[in-house]
Amino acid sequence: MFSFISRFFHGNLGGKKAVIRKDDALLAVLGYKSQFRREFSLLESMAFSFSIMGVCAAISTTWYFPLVSGGHAGMVWGWVIPSLPVLCIAASLAELTSSMPTSAGLYYFSAKMAPRRHSPLLSWITGWANVFGQIALVCSIDFTCAQLIATAIAIGSDGKVVLGTGATFGIIIVLLISHGIVCCSATGILARLTLLFSCVNSKPHHPILYSYPSFGTTIAATITLLVVSGEKGTRVSAKDAFTLFENHTGWRNNVWAFFLTFTSHAWCLTGYDGAAHISEEVSGAAKSAPIAIVAGVAATEFLGLMYLISTSFATTSVEGLLETELPLQIGQLYLNTLGKHGTLALWSCIIFVQWVNGVVQGVDASRVTFAFARDNGLPGSKWWKQINRKTQTPVNAVWLVMGVSALLSTLAFSSTALSSLAGATVVGLYTSYGMPILLRITSGRKVFRPGPFSLGRWWLPIGVVAVAWASFVVVLLMFPILAVTNADEMNYASAIVLTVFLMSSLSWIFSARHWFKGPIPNITDDDLRKYSDSDIVNKKFLEIVTTEVKEASDTSSS
Repeated sequence: MFSFISRFFHGNLGGKKAVIRKDDALLAVLGYKSQFRREFSLLESMAFSFSIMGVCAAISTTWYFPLVSGGHAGMVWGWVIPSLPVLCIAASLAELTSSMPTSAGLYYFSAKMAPRRHSPLLSWITGWANVFGQIALVCSIDFTCAQLIATAIAIGSDGKVVLGTGATFGIIIVLLISHGIVCCSATGILARLTLLFSCVNSKPHHPILYSYPSFGTTIAATITLLVVSGEKGTRVSAKDAFTLFENHTGWRNNVWAFFLTFTSHAWCLTGYDGAAHISEEVSGAAKSAPIAIVAGVAATEFLGLMYLISTSFATTSVEGLLETELPLQIGQLYLNTLGKHGTLALWSCIIFVQWVNGVVQGVDASRVTFAFARDNGLPGSKWWKQINRKTQTPVNAVWLVMGVSALLSTLAFSSTALSSLAGATVVGLYTSYGMPILLRITSGRKVFRPGPFSLGRWWLPIGVVAVAWASFVVVLLMFPILAVTNADEMNYASAIVLTVFLMSSLSWIFSARHWFKGPIPNITDDDLRKYSDSDIVNKKFLEIVTTEVKEASDTSSS
């Protein structure tokens, strides 16, 4: 199947060079000259999109939320219910990406869909929300990876070695450094590494045999938990697995408590816009990038449901798991079901998957940071928009991402670090997801030109559902999981988001509104003329971009 898709999207377009020329021509129409090597194929783009969500690792590290908020019913239905609206968000973003495949991604979409008068401000809001959300996600992934490692050490030592917050923080820093080194690699190396991480066979010329480490680990964990719990006689009934609801949050309203189970799904299903941010490194980007977004979300939702159903069947006591001294409650479930050695065998695979997630997310975050800096949207943009001559990757942006993530990781010293980081990440990203989709269904409906991937007549209802869900999740993730108000149990997501909002708002009021104009064309008239004969270049668009290039040049001169 993958072989057929690859031939359809690449071979039928007249070879890789022809495809890349069309990609570069479309990018020129969007206002940018090509600065990256287009080394990501459709298959590698799909691997990138899927890897960034890492099913089993992501669910394992956020399993506490449905466990405490809904028990068995929370695990299953807390995942099923959000799946359709999140797929609507992914489909809407995929349509926008197909039309405008650029690393700028979401803030570029907002700029082009917004009324001209408000374009810079809405682009500024979207850009800051997305950059912050992407960096916070890097920190969240490495924090949870450190928790996975700490849990493995506790299990391996029979509870004799329990790492404190200081040691956990140290592990996070080491992980960030390792990810920074890998993310600085050349695009070709990153593409091959992504595929290598995803490949479980030695015949890369047979794409249908490709699989993902998270796919293999998820399937292995799902089957193992079901089979072993059944053999031990500890598997609960199907009725309990799907319907038993338990509220351990302290919130009196059970409906609200159940809503909080969506936290896990919201955090796991983030970062899928990554395929948009690497679109300037993708061959056949207008088709490959949107397919990667939708396919990654759909596969993650399906596999995630299978995994959560198995954990629900294997859970005999929700209260017992909540009382564990292990950093992650699901580690106790594995230990109860599989024993020490079986747990460590699967756990090591989950740690690896989460480390790979950190690499992929680091690439994603660095690309959107580079793009926003390219349009002068960040302090010190002249440094962060530089491309390393040797690797042709934004090395400076990579280390900015890792540095800010290290600062955010100081939350590891808080007992509610996971909920705070998860909340801040989701609020930032879902704000940046909702904004361009909202503009697409309002002011942008008359100016939007669909690309090869189009939602057809369904674009409006899908967009409405997407915006409604994004708005709901942004509010939901501001609340603490437990109904307490003391400083130790506070969900600091609201404080983190408010700080970033105030910084960006003050910067806009006192400075940026005078000079930030949204996406800035960085091409010349000569660059545009190179593609004037391309059949992908709409002549009217070419005239618009030529005018924008002239305006940008005049602004720079003045």
